[in-house]
Amino acid sequence: MEFAAQRQALVAHLRTAQDVSEPVAEAMLAVPRHLFVPGVEPEAAYRDEPIVTKRDAEGRPISSSSQPAIMATMLGQLGVEPGHRVLEIGAGTGYNAALLAHLAGPGGRVVALDIDEDTVEQARRHLAAAGVTGVEVLCRDGAGGHPALAPYDRLIATVGVWDLAPAWLAQLGPGGRLVAPLDLRGVQVSAAMERDGERWVSRSVAPCGFMRMRGSLTGTETLEVLRRDPELLLMLPEAREVGDVPAALDAAPTEITVRREEAAPPFTVAMGVALWLALHEPRWCVVSGDLGGGPGLTPGIVQPDGIAVLAAQGSLVARGHGAGGARLAAELAAHVRAWDAAGRPEASALRIEAYPGDPASRRKAGGPATGGTAGGQGGRDATPAGEPERGAVTSGAVTSGTVVIGKRHTTLVVGFG
Repeated sequence: MEFAAQRQALVAHLRTAQDVSEPVAEAMLAVPRHLFVPGVEPEAAYRDEPIVTKRDAEGRPISSSSQPAIMATMLGQLGVEPGHRVLEIGAGTGYNAALLAHLAGPGGRVVALDIDEDTVEQARRHLAAAGVTGVEVLCRDGAGGHPALAPYDRLIATVGVWDLAPAWLAQLGPGGRLVAPLDLRGVQVSAAMERDGERWVSRSVAPCGFMRMRGSLTGTETLEVLRRDPELLLMLPEAREVGDVPAALDAAPTEITVRREEAAPPFTVAMGVALWLALHEPRWCVVSGDLGGGPGLTPGIVQPDGIAVLAAQGSLVARGHGAGGARLAAELAAHVRAWDAAGRPEASALRIEAYPGDPASRRKAGGPATGGTAGGQGGRDATPAGEPERGAVTSGAVTSGTVVIGKRHTTLVVGFG
């Protein structure tokens, strides 16, 4: 089979870095990824890297073929079995739908939804070129799901979702499972959720990063293009004034060393600190691109007078830029030390409960609601019931307490352990 050796090398690489289930490995060995990214050299198609396939008018990426590592993780969380009916939110290139079709095997069926007609047509062409059957690709806002073929055994979103759409929960059958890159104040985690009475509870959680969902389920996150070549993006959990970030980054930095020898991989450190900041620091941000240590995601704190970012290469450093850079670097270093002292909690240790219904209505009924403050936890203000993304830590330290986050359609209760 054409480029079979490259697929074998990719799967071998993934298996050295993470757990990959046998069914997922077989699917990735069988489905030719290069046919789903025809403008990319075949050798490049089998690297463990995401491939951007579409940008908007301002240069922001809006569609891609996801990194194979996170695809393998999410497919493992999803647990598709032969004969399953699967709904995918975000068709993209069609590659993930092809993997789902292989996993669902004879008798299964996959429906993939995408909001852009050109993306849908492209996915259809790719699936046909690869000889994949059992997949239907439709153009529509994924927030509404596809009730005509409900109930589904599994539902997966391959775009970052700010909230869980009521239609998704309604269209999953008994014993159904949902896997989605769920937003937690700007940090995404791949959460595998199952129904537990009236609520949905996570069965596994993994770090991830996806382009955000567009349409009626669009969230509060913002993405600003700081530079185009080389690409540099600023991601915020909600729109706010941040000043001239490119000019600040051009200024000589102030550096504070948090730890002189850092053994953990930079990505692991970055994701752990980003999650900590999201739960503690209302001014937090993520810079995506190359800040001098290679491409990647870099968490930090940004204000109109400057920005501080984390560098984790050999040593762990808080690097401040701009007029307020020194102050922000000191504050970022303090957060990193607190995360370190707490045992470096990671996304995999999270437990997420989702309570469907309007947050204000749930509060009246005595259910979880946003509001309140906790001393030393970032100084968040009290929150009006139902206001999105303004919930606060409600008890204890982050490793023992919980965070209540009010969304439009659900209330999330998030904690470690």
